[in-house]
Amino acid sequence: MTETLKIAIMGGAGSGKTSVCNRLKELGLNVISSDVLAREAVAPGTRAFNHIVRYFGQGVLKPDGTLNRPKLRQMMTKDTAARSALGRFVHPEITKLLQLKIIQAQQDGQRFVLVEVPLLFELGIQDRFDVVVLIHAKRERRIQRIMERDSVSKKEAEDLLDVQMPDEEKIEKSDFIIKNDGTIEQLIRSVDLFYKKVYQKYSKKERKPLTGRKS
Repeated sequence: MTETLKIAIMGGAGSGKTSVCNRLKELGLNVISSDVLAREAVAPGTRAFNHIVRYFGQGVLKPDGTLNRPKLRQMMTKDTAARSALGRFVHPEITKLLQLKIIQAQQDGQRFVLVEVPLLFELGIQDRFDVVVLIHAKRERRIQRIMERDSVSKKEAEDLLDVQMPDEEKIEKSDFIIKNDGTIEQLIRSVDLFYKKVYQKYSKKERKPLTGRKS
């Protein structure tokens, strides 16, 4: 089985993870989205879905029978017990699906596999990755992006950020940091530089640690 370099791409809400991952896909890399896995994990009929409905009641369902994710997110930001319960129900299932995806990438002989996993440390799976990359942006920029993306108030955006691990803690635990406070063109250049460094260091059989922490 080919040795696959496993790279975690993380960052809080509004940091720009999706833009970074989209660029990495354009560069030909396999990127797994934990958000996609989360949707799969809570699809109707799954273990996590059933636990959530039993715990929160039918009020968390949309008319089509799927989970009302915006409503659950609001509950999560306001209620510590609700946030803890959702984590208990969903996180183990995401981790299982993620591991299956990584194994498949290894079996397919892929040299690199990247995983967009915002809750890397919350899931406690950082040791499963060879490289941890943080997408970092200033708080005010992130608030503005969340407001525009989700059509929510500034208070709602701030509440979402307040329940997430601060970037200051993540920076110390990351191998590489991509800053995203500028234009999309600047971000693309930073992502391309990151890719170049990863390719140069890891495309050969012998692995060497990344030297840069910022891009």
